[in-house]
Amino acid sequence: MSKNDRPTDIGINRTGIALSPLDGPRMTEGATATAPSSAGSARDAAVLRFRYAVEAGEIGHMPPPLSLRGVAGAAASLLKGQKGNVLLDKLGERLAFERTGVRLYDGLILKLEASGSWSGGPTLEDLVAFRADEARHFEWMVEAMTALGADATAMTPSADLTAVESVGVLQVISDPRTGLAQALHAQQLAELADVAGWDLLAMLAESLGHGELAAQCRLALAQENLHAASVARWLKAHAETAAHGELARAS
Repeated sequence: MSKNDRPTDIGINRTGIALSPLDGPRMTEGATATAPSSAGSARDAAVLRFRYAVEAGEIGHMPPPLSLRGVAGAAASLLKGQKGNVLLDKLGERLAFERTGVRLYDGLILKLEASGSWSGGPTLEDLVAFRADEARHFEWMVEAMTALGADATAMTPSADLTAVESVGVLQVISDPRTGLAQALHAQQLAELADVAGWDLLAMLAESLGHGELAAQCRLALAQENLHAASVARWLKAHAETAAHGELARAS
């Protein structure tokens, strides 16, 4: 594909079986007639996966408190019947997600600088401002975990999970073949997950009596809602512009 082509332009794509009216049916007939490459069945595979699921351990555990203050805080929460580690786990989750969020916006900024934007699309100032939000949210989580006596550098179980979940989005945005619109399509997944994560954390902090932290989380939630709405608006503008043949070049 030429650098001036767009993904929606017709090019070299032979993935559809309808392009081979003679060989296609032969291939499908052969696939049903060919014997399995190894002994076993779909049920055998399902049984094995079930056994793995039963025998596997947890994805991770919470680290011990970093300070005596943290130990005292954890003990006080337990005496009240509250699971303080659940809050710390979710703080670690948002910390990990926001750290990745900074990298995602670094990638989006690079895409914009390489290919430009479109009418109704993001500006460099938009992306830089949103990146600054992500960095600030990361700093808030570091401060919150430290104040609660936790080690902000530790990978909590939910942080580990969200890091794996974010890999696909990061791969799309980092791929040199994707344009800004395709990268924003992936970013939209991250923004929706981010909104849900901040909403949950605000609720959890409030229910455990951390009013100041809950207020900070609600501020982050408002900013992430703006991010999500902006990305959706940019993608709609791109689709409309592309459909009317008004895109200047690939994006």
